[in-house]
Amino acid sequence: MARCLFTPRFRRVALAVSLWLILSASLVPAASLPTAKPAEVGFSAERLDRLSRIMQEYVDQGKVAGLVALVARKGRVAYLKPFGKLDLERGTPMPANGIFRIASQTKAVTSVAVMILQEEGRILLDDPVAKYIPEFAVSRVAVPSGEKGAQGYATVPLKRPITIRDLLTHTAGISYGTGPARDEYTKAGISGWFLADKAMPIGDVIKKLATLPFDSQPGEKFIYGYNTDILGYLVECVSGMNLADFIAKKIASPLGMADTHFFLPEAKIGRFASVYGADEKGGIKRVEDALDNFYVKGPRMCYAGGAGLLSTAEDYARFLLMLQNGGQLDGARVLSPKSVELMTVDHAGPLYGSQAYGLGFWLTDRLGRNGQPGSVGAFGWGGAYFTTYWVDPAEQMVCVLMTQLMPAGNSDLQSKFRTMVYQAVVESYERR
Repeated sequence: MARCLFTPRFRRVALAVSLWLILSASLVPAASLPTAKPAEVGFSAERLDRLSRIMQEYVDQGKVAGLVALVARKGRVAYLKPFGKLDLERGTPMPANGIFRIASQTKAVTSVAVMILQEEGRILLDDPVAKYIPEFAVSRVAVPSGEKGAQGYATVPLKRPITIRDLLTHTAGISYGTGPARDEYTKAGISGWFLADKAMPIGDVIKKLATLPFDSQPGEKFIYGYNTDILGYLVECVSGMNLADFIAKKIASPLGMADTHFFLPEAKIGRFASVYGADEKGGIKRVEDALDNFYVKGPRMCYAGGAGLLSTAEDYARFLLMLQNGGQLDGARVLSPKSVELMTVDHAGPLYGSQAYGLGFWLTDRLGRNGQPGSVGAFGWGGAYFTTYWVDPAEQMVCVLMTQLMPAGNSDLQSKFRTMVYQAVVESYERR
């Protein structure tokens, strides 16, 4: 049995600039994906103005502090606009290359990292996770007491080993510590998706997680949780690199994703958005200052493959365009087209629910199942800070919405964004 011996090195980047320098630094211009006039790629410019009007209304009505919206078609950006502020209290304008916490949008990047390892011949998706992280060989599952009103539980062994594919599809039975054994997770200091505050490498978190009772037997339920964080550590074990270095070398650098990081370089603080949350009066209030948070001042030790990355709208669009193009962008090949195809077909069957689920994304398998406009074959996901994205291969379209709203309350911003994008399409490539 292979044993993971790799431990990521501690990196601490001191913040040496004063608050005045941070706030007065000029904003770096947005990166340069190819652009197109709306009509050149099947959009109505007038109808895209509707999108701008709706996005501006969310800012003007105090429902979000700021956002960046991007829509690309046929590999060219037809729409990229910032709205509102990076920080309301300071009045800092939102730049087109504003940097956002993308939380669970990290999962797609880590999933691609796993597929790279398979293409390099280092793993197979049906390999047991314990082959690479031995602590999972003795994992157990919590079974609640059958007595009505009882709060206790017993633990039983796994019926079969957890596989890499179980983790990619969130069918391993592992939550964010919300199951029957939640008290044990809390006591162990492992509860919730946020790991940027941990003063330990991700491997220490995952090895401790493996000793806690899971929520379900592998393959029996779709349970959203630490699955992709485990995969991030698996990437470290197999590659011998920490996850940040692996993603930088194999994904971000080849694709030109210069503003995608686990922790923020000090030179980029002037483009980092503060987080706002819905308040009880229907407005918003700042809940995390861009200048004072774990992504800026934290231990910088825990590279969380499930929810740790920061990025910009255009950086993330580069990643999505790579997937839309069958694994390559601008001559840089990250994956084979067949690997992308495997990632974007259903693997979860009826376990997921209202849509299909692939290897890191929801999938539209039948238009109309969830009542949203789109196309069969579209795939996407989002993040806890209310970011969202999707790729529509049939319409050759990539869409990204970046904002920082947590909690989001009952905001319909994402649904409005999706609706306004599709109403702007006046030439459907799918129907040709």
